Amino acid sequence: MELRHLRYFLAVAETCHFGQAAEQLHIAQPALSYAIRQLENDLDATLFTRTTRQVSLTPAGEFLRIEAARILDGVDAAQRGVRRIAAGRSGLVRLGLTGTAAFSHLPKIARIVRQELPAVALDIHADMLTPAQCDALRAGTLDLAVLRPPATGTDIEARVIDVEPLILAVSADHRLAAEPVVSLADLRTEPFIGYAAQDSAVNDAVMRSCRRAGFVPHREHGAPGTAVLLALVAAGLGVAVVPASVRALPLRGVVFRDLVDGGTVELALAWRAGADQPVVDAVVAVLSAGLTDLANPEVQELL
Repeated sequence: MELRHLRYFLAVAETCHFGQAAEQLHIAQPALSYAIRQLENDLDATLFTRTTRQVSLTPAGEFLRIEAARILDGVDAAQRGVRRIAAGRSGLVRLGLTGTAAFSHLPKIARIVRQELPAVALDIHADMLTPAQCDALRAGTLDLAVLRPPATGTDIEARVIDVEPLILAVSADHRLAAEPVVSLADLRTEPFIGYAAQDSAVNDAVMRSCRRAGFVPHREHGAPGTAVLLALVAAGLGVAVVPASVRALPLRGVVFRDLVDGGTVELALAWRAGADQPVVDAVVAVLSAGLTDLANPEVQELL
């Protein structure tokens, strides 16, 4: 029994007329009649009662009509699913995000994917440092990452999606809290709070900016994540220079101020080079376009 035989059978079952069914199927009526006889021989059952005036289903034919419709619906659904997956329009993407990106960019990312690729599901892994994300991409436990360049190691492709200014976070009672704009030189004697991780891209960017301003920051405390870092700032234990996306995580007692010479840090999408993952390619494409469109004009120029 072939799938085409089931399609031919359903056409006759729905019209109860061999001529009309043949016309719908764009085949000759004798060929259709022969195919139905083949199907009946394969099943060893009579499917239609034929007279000179009408064609009607036998009980066996009525049963096959229901089953054939179910089988063909399943085949059609399978074909559509395979085509969606092959085209990157369906599937699961395991997404890792660096700490602040989970607050500032995850809502945008999820919204864009839901709108542009509604059959794609995201499995979120948040608060991951860049080296850990790169290791997970190479190991195949992550499909896509939102990280701070440069990507560590080999076999990782990356595309910048945002360029963030570095800003100042100080306690509400700090002497600089009343200043609308601050220069790094104003922080020369301040104790700094940074990220505890040795491979922090933000720490590296802050160090470069401070050195350009003529001093090396004295780090008083290291925080395991942004929430703890801001809590230490609120406690008055030091100042912090952080990406502007940290504004998405407000904390009572912390004031954010622009830095005229703070520099910038990049945010990028990264994935394993050479991987045959159409769904990842599709997500990268819609996010690259969507996040760039949402960026400020100044950022769009840099991208």
